[in-house]
Amino acid sequence: MANNPYLFAGPYILLFFVFIVLPVATSMALSLTDFNSFTFPPNFIGLRNYVSILTEDNLFMQRVLPNTINFALIVGPVSYILAFLLAWMLAQISPIPRAVLALIIYSPTMTAGVALRVVWGTLFSGYQDGYVNSFLLQTGLIVEPIQFLQSPEYLFGIMVLVSIWGSMGVGFLAMLAGILNINAEMYEAAYVDGLRNRYQEIIYVTIPSMRPQMLFGAVMSILGTFQAGAIGVELSGYNPTPNYAGQLLVNHMDDYGFIRFQMGYAAALAVILLLIIYAVSRFVWRVLGEPEDA
Repeated sequence: MANNPYLFAGPYILLFFVFIVLPVATSMALSLTDFNSFTFPPNFIGLRNYVSILTEDNLFMQRVLPNTINFALIVGPVSYILAFLLAWMLAQISPIPRAVLALIIYSPTMTAGVALRVVWGTLFSGYQDGYVNSFLLQTGLIVEPIQFLQSPEYLFGIMVLVSIWGSMGVGFLAMLAGILNINAEMYEAAYVDGLRNRYQEIIYVTIPSMRPQMLFGAVMSILGTFQAGAIGVELSGYNPTPNYAGQLLVNHMDDYGFIRFQMGYAAALAVILLLIIYAVSRFVWRVLGEPEDA
């Protein structure tokens, strides 16, 4: 009994089933129904929700999906590259300053929900005492305060900025650990073989030696980017966001699920989001994963 591997894997399998498999299966089942959270049982309608999303939901096709893709294409790669560069730079300094700076860089991830309204709300406040408005007024660049968080013209860009600021999470820590665990003899051997500068060191030694951490960081970046949704709502205070400028797929799902109470439709949106994340993750796995794992 003590050597039974299933005994040790049992708790993980149970938690995985309860918190991953069961919710996904429930969401897929609800996506095939017309369910408004008040009437039970849900009315089975097949693929009608998916057909409606792709053919009738103009907001989804014209604003939500483009916003989500643009947001992911900007925030995902930028935060991923920035996480690697910061991790690499921290690895070059002594342990105590490295630990302090790593904590400072990682801390926005832990406080992002609170800091969104406190820090960024104050910074981009639409009143004249907001830091950005105050600076622009004092320098004469504007004559009246700008409603940054209520303006479709500025909201999306601020969302991108805030997302990058708070994106140094566990992926960043994994990359830092990966760099610190690279054997120094590999660098010495590479320089003996003709390595000439730090750029070649990163390309030919550092990145290949920490491929698992790079893959983990990429997956975490994908998950965080596509699952982002509270940012626009927290900043603007509204769902939907002003003129749908910051409306992402998660916001659209919350709108139908918790405001309109169309849970079946929201579940279909959740399944579409799951498929998008899976497809992108598989692509990243093929690019960064080991050849035999791809």
